[in-house]
Amino acid sequence: MAKKGFEDRGQGLGRREVLECIVWAGTGVLWTVSGGVPHSVGLIGDALAAEPKGFTFLQMSDSHIGFDKAANPDALGTLREAVAIVKAMPVKPSFIIHTGDITHLSKPAQFDNADKVFSETGVQIHYVPGEHDIIDEENGKAYLERYGKGTKGAGWYSFDDHGVHFIGLVNVVDLKGGGLGNLGAEQLAWLAADLKDKSSSTPIVVFAHIPLQVLYREWGWGTEDGTQAFSLLKRFGSVTILNGHIHQLAQKVEGNMTFHTALSTAFPQPAPGTAPSPGPMMVPADKLRTYLGLSSITMVQGNKPLAIVDKTLAG
Repeated sequence: MAKKGFEDRGQGLGRREVLECIVWAGTGVLWTVSGGVPHSVGLIGDALAAEPKGFTFLQMSDSHIGFDKAANPDALGTLREAVAIVKAMPVKPSFIIHTGDITHLSKPAQFDNADKVFSETGVQIHYVPGEHDIIDEENGKAYLERYGKGTKGAGWYSFDDHGVHFIGLVNVVDLKGGGLGNLGAEQLAWLAADLKDKSSSTPIVVFAHIPLQVLYREWGWGTEDGTQAFSLLKRFGSVTILNGHIHQLAQKVEGNMTFHTALSTAFPQPAPGTAPSPGPMMVPADKLRTYLGLSSITMVQGNKPLAIVDKTLAG
């Protein structure tokens, strides 16, 4: 697990360090975080065999409905498989957080298809946009009309549940050099105001599409002004930051902050620096579902650990 800090003059993690913090889908485990240190407490199957206790929600990401290339000709079908996992859970999650790229091309039919499948979960879903969700002719109007009610700006918002403060951020507007994410001054000012009256003992969960930390600058896997958000969050004792975008598992703990990027339900991408560029990665058809999945997150009140279970579509 890489330990390099995020105050690294904007260079992000080196290639070797990034590869060290990638946890591939086939070796997904249940993690608990205690005292700022992650501990593995069992394989996915063992974790799922135990009935979850406490407040549980799911993270899903990068469904890319409308994608039909060779890396996965049926992204809608694999989303259905992910939803089937949710429907089969003995204890339903309180809600689902979707960390962006619901669609591939922001087409109305793609949003319609995604909504129809997600509705089968019977669970409330909180969304933030990915860059693929705001490429309609009106630069995100289609997304906001469906999912932006009560949000600010390009779709950021917050809510409270079970004593946890959740913050949905948008970092896919006005992307910076190399495709790096961007929060912008208006959203950062809103974030400061949103957090102002929160007790430092309040558990915080932040979710956005592009990783807030710079995982791999060369591929735009990070957020240019993410460190400004970290400075606002550092006084809180428990901060969990959930992202998508990179279509693979990466976990990192930095002080009081736990970072987790989720699997896609559509197609995998290569590990940083292992290909000329990011993008849909071809894998054998019989292995595809080991690279796709969703995450279950349990938070227990008091001094109990946060647990994240990454579930692949294959297992």
